[in-house]
Amino acid sequence: MKKIEIKTIFNEQKNRENLCVEGWVKFNRDNGKIVFLEINDGTTINNLQIVCKQENLANFSQIKNYKFSSAIKIIGDLKSTNNQKTPWEMLAKEVIFLKQANDFPVQNKEQSNEFLRDIAHLRIRTKYQQAIMKIRAELAFAIHDFFHKKGFSYISTPILTNNDCEGAGENFKIVDDKNNPFFPANASLTVSGQLNAEAMSMGLKKVYTFGPTFRAERSHTNRHLAEFWMIEPEIAFCDLKELMKIIEQMFKTIIKKTINRCQDEFNYLTQKTQKNMVAILQKLVTTKFVKLPYEKAIEILKDAYAKGHKFLDNNIFFGKDLAAEHEKYLCENYFNSPIFLYNFPSAIKAFYMKQNKDNKTVAAVDLLVPGVGEIVGGSQREDDYEKIIEKCQQRKISLEPLQWYLDLRKYGYYKSAGFGLGFERILMFITGVDNIKDVIPFPRYEGYLKY
Repeated sequence: MKKIEIKTIFNEQKNRENLCVEGWVKFNRDNGKIVFLEINDGTTINNLQIVCKQENLANFSQIKNYKFSSAIKIIGDLKSTNNQKTPWEMLAKEVIFLKQANDFPVQNKEQSNEFLRDIAHLRIRTKYQQAIMKIRAELAFAIHDFFHKKGFSYISTPILTNNDCEGAGENFKIVDDKNNPFFPANASLTVSGQLNAEAMSMGLKKVYTFGPTFRAERSHTNRHLAEFWMIEPEIAFCDLKELMKIIEQMFKTIIKKTINRCQDEFNYLTQKTQKNMVAILQKLVTTKFVKLPYEKAIEILKDAYAKGHKFLDNNIFFGKDLAAEHEKYLCENYFNSPIFLYNFPSAIKAFYMKQNKDNKTVAAVDLLVPGVGEIVGGSQREDDYEKIIEKCQQRKISLEPLQWYLDLRKYGYYKSAGFGLGFERILMFITGVDNIKDVIPFPRYEGYLKY
């Protein structure tokens, strides 16, 4: 008798005898002298049908009472069927009960995502969450694989820090025993690993970090979390033009690989979210991304308003921090394509971004995608020691916690560039899920820290 996983059964596709499968009950239908079970072991979103015949099983009368999510072991023979919906089934020789799931709150029926979020420790037992988390795992692997093949070194940047990378003041402060403090008073959870990645790139040239980041932003939209994951590469001797090439190549590669590795999951999600989701993604990986200067984008938006298009915010001017509605108009209505929006006004971007020769814009870039808006933000970094100090002073950013970072410009720093990709944001995009809280196992947001 050989123990086998359900994923292997669907991959190998051959009749076999005397196999053992362990899993959880997902469906139980009593037909009198036959009970049909569907079980899942977590290795695939596909369930395996188990045929339990009364004449073969001494405990037949108990089997019909096995509840949703109860754990069982099956020993039997595997055979193919002529049913496309259930192409494989196992004829049970022995059904061993392992653990009952009494009064289990998740049932084999449609339940709202709002309800499931409140029982996040159990929602993974739904097919919907299984599909999303399988895609999440494969997407993470595709990201690591892309950077590894490109010669990047994976680094771990600190979670505890004494600086606010973005200068937005939305970091979580760490409070300890005031009589015997463990860290300085300005210790906080990191909002970005970028500054540390810049330092590492000066010795390793191409690095990336993939880890948790934290924002104390009091927002309850479907796009915000207090704890989320970021991919942040940093490349020495790289300018903005080269950076956009890397972003586009990475974006297309990881989406293509994830689609190929998660065909069952995407097929299932297309029934739950967007019917043409895979077709949209496949078109994206063959489309050349548009490159649009910020100043030109302002002209397009002004012209759209003049011709009758109504935005919620119609006050469009050079220096405006564009809202999601403006970004979506550009990539959905005007271009119908992903867009690299670049060369932003200095005043609306971070202190570390390279000042352009026009003295009014910085070498920054956002990748906007249809249906989502901004999904990547990056820049060429400021290499001039005096300019970066001047920017910090203008924005009233304390120099002391950043002195180690500023010192990089003194010691052989020529130039570098990098970007940040919100992992949950890209998961929302490729799965068609409309709430970021549904693409992370245990969401954290203001007022919610249940698990």
